[in-house]
Amino acid sequence: MALKKNTLAISFLMMALCGGSMAAVYNAGDSAGWTSMGQVDYKEWAANKNFHVGDTLVFIYNNQFHNVKQVTQQGFESCNATSPIATYTNGSDTVTLEKHGHFYFICGYPGHCQAGQKIDISVLPATSNLSPARPPTQSSLSGASSLSLSVPSILLSWAFGGLPAFFLSGFPY
Repeated sequence: MALKKNTLAISFLMMALCGGSMAAVYNAGDSAGWTSMGQVDYKEWAANKNFHVGDTLVFIYNNQFHNVKQVTQQGFESCNATSPIATYTNGSDTVTLEKHGHFYFICGYPGHCQAGQKIDISVLPATSNLSPARPPTQSSLSGASSLSLSVPSILLSWAFGGLPAFFLSGFPY
C-alpha cells in the first residue's frame, strides 16, 4: 500500500514539473485570424497575452489579400513594409518567438496596416519550472480529481511521470 502511495506521489510530482514547461501557441486574432476587416483590435489582443521565449505565433489569413511582414519598431509605427526583417505569404504562417523583446508584424498590403492590421508582440524571457516544488500532501492527493490540466500536459506528464512510475512500482506487465 505504501508503495502505491509513493508511486502516486511521484506521478503527481512529475506532472507538476512537466505541466508548465510547454510553450504556448497563439493564433493572431484568435478565431478571426489575421485580417483588416476591423474585427480584431490587435493591440488589445496582444495586451491580454503573456508571450514567452519559445512560444509560437500563428498567422491564418487569405494570402490573396494579406501577408505578414516582420518589421522594425520604426516600420511598425510608420506602417512601412519596404524593408521587412521577414516576409510570410502562405496564409498559415508560424513564427517561433526565439528571444525576449518586441516583435513587430504588419500586413504589407496598401492601407491594411493603417486600418489596424499590425501587432506588437512583447516577449518575456522563458519561464522555468526549476523552482523548488512542494511535495504533494495526503490531502492534495485525495483531492487530485479536481486538478485542472490541459490534455497535452496530462499526456506528457503521464509519459514522463506516470508511466515510468508505474513500471518502477512493481506491477506485473
